[in-house]
Amino acid sequence: MNIKEDGITPNAGRLLWAGFMAILAAGVGFGVRGGILANWASEFGFTGADLGKIGAAGLLGFCPGIIIGGLVVDKLGYGKLVFAAFLFHVLSAFVTFAASSGQDQATAFQFLFWGTFIFAIANGTLEAVANPLVATLFPNNRTHYLNILHASWPAGLVLGGLIGWTLGSGDNALSWKIQLALFLVPTVVYGFMFMGQKMPKSEASEKGLSFIEMFKDVGILGGLVASLLVGMFIVFAFGLFGVNLPQGVGLGIGVVLAIIIGVLTKFSLGALLLFVLFITHALVGAVELGTDGWIQNITGNILSPEQGKILFVFTSAIMFGLRFCADFIEKKLKLSPIGILLACSVLAVLGLFLASNITSFGMALGALAVYALGKTFFWPTMLAVVGDRFPKSGAVAMSIMGGIGMMSAGLIGSVGLGFAKDKFSSEDLKAKDPAVYAEYKAVDPKTGEDSKSKFLFLESGALDGKKLGAIAEKDEANRTAAEKKVAASSITGDRKTLRADAFIPATMAIIYLLLMLYFKSKGGYKRVTIEEQT
Repeated sequence: MNIKEDGITPNAGRLLWAGFMAILAAGVGFGVRGGILANWASEFGFTGADLGKIGAAGLLGFCPGIIIGGLVVDKLGYGKLVFAAFLFHVLSAFVTFAASSGQDQATAFQFLFWGTFIFAIANGTLEAVANPLVATLFPNNRTHYLNILHASWPAGLVLGGLIGWTLGSGDNALSWKIQLALFLVPTVVYGFMFMGQKMPKSEASEKGLSFIEMFKDVGILGGLVASLLVGMFIVFAFGLFGVNLPQGVGLGIGVVLAIIIGVLTKFSLGALLLFVLFITHALVGAVELGTDGWIQNITGNILSPEQGKILFVFTSAIMFGLRFCADFIEKKLKLSPIGILLACSVLAVLGLFLASNITSFGMALGALAVYALGKTFFWPTMLAVVGDRFPKSGAVAMSIMGGIGMMSAGLIGSVGLGFAKDKFSSEDLKAKDPAVYAEYKAVDPKTGEDSKSKFLFLESGALDGKKLGAIAEKDEANRTAAEKKVAASSITGDRKTLRADAFIPATMAIIYLLLMLYFKSKGGYKRVTIEEQT
């Protein structure tokens, strides 16, 4: 790797590492939050679905940041967006830390949800800058340098996991607020690294293409994927405030937005390949980031909280190291970006199934190593494919695809896995001992009625998060017979959740196989220029 030779500007190296540090800040915050979910459940009595919604906020807020940022980045400039992201990061800390154990559950939930949402807006805005910036700086080796840029994400997860492991457990454990505040350190660093730097424009902007011309490859098809997820997000957001809109409303909003996109692009249908990539990236977001938000909690429940944290750091460290190897895999092993993605999908399926059957720490290390190998190259390599095949779309297609991935991670991955955990755990306990289930089921504190865990058109019962937290704090030998049954059902729910999760990368593998056959029929995968695309 020779950044000076590969980059198109003298400051390409500094800008690459500034982007690296920005995404690192996002990873640290995400990693710490994954480790303090149990603290929030115990302190505030949240159910798995409640925690899933807060986790979703950490992904959903990414959407307006990256999509709006991507649409305006060439007009406003990278520097202004970086400054806005910095302010959002600081504001998110103040809002999140306003949550206190002395508050009622609903108030604490709102502070945690919106603080996490604002944090995600900052992260999305930064990616709207970093992804097209690195793709522009290194046009001849996008897969390699975008993977280096996104190596910062697992590096942040490692640091976040280490914070929870070393500072969040034991007799001298620090409060969750102090742990989470440490993401502000890389925030300050990236602010200084970006300060005063001259940044290039995207290739499409340099060619003088208008925004509408950049958007035509997205068109109605690509716009429909993003619009439907935006509609789902609006329905989800209203639901958080007690306004339960039918799912059909979200569908209608999505269709209307797609029609508007059609009018703006003079009813350009869009590129079919980009449409397929957008759908696939929705699956990437669900399986990678959605699972990342839960995996520490799940493995910690099956084994122990301490081992769950170690495993989270372990898998993140594997990802960090491997993302520097994309160039070797692509050139030495002769795998195209699509070939890399296909191999990763197969490994992800295998890893999740293996993880669902772990009974010891050693088994968990092996299973999660396979899973880490699988998920490593998904996100940055998908961005590289869009940059390689659709240079005319500039920052627009990359930003929309990133938004699709994050919305899917929040709406499908995080909430879906939380729902699955609630469903499988509650059904198992209810089937084994209805009386114990009646004692430990989640109940709405205001109405006294059973709390329902919901996902899309599905509905299920759930177990009380505060009671589960109390059981988890006890040694197994000191648990009552009823508590042992509850703990066992909770673990069964975790195992079934991982197995259900494995169907997502299985679907991705089929799509990537079809894409490989498509490119083979066209003479093989290759990068194209704006002139060739036109």
